[in-house]
Amino acid sequence: MKTTLVLNDELYRQAKFIASGRGCTVSSIVEEALRLLLSTANGVQGPSNPMLAWHVGQPHVDIDDSRAVQDALDAGQDADDLR
Repeated sequence: MKTTLVLNDELYRQAKFIASGRGCTVSSIVEEALRLLLSTANGVQGPSNPMLAWHVGQPHVDIDDSRAVQDALDAGQDADDLR
């Protein structure tokens, strides 16, 4: 299934670095991390140091409306400014 995720920039860079080192995609790293989280939620012991989450506020564009996002990017808005 295809989906769109909004990730913290540093978290994405770390995932991309790991994926590059393994010779795989960021998607496969995200999938692996999600599987690990879900197995932990089901009672299986996972990592002792969970990842931190950041609240970046409300987006400045409706992120569920791909056309609105594309229009904002086409208008020259920086992707970071859309958050």
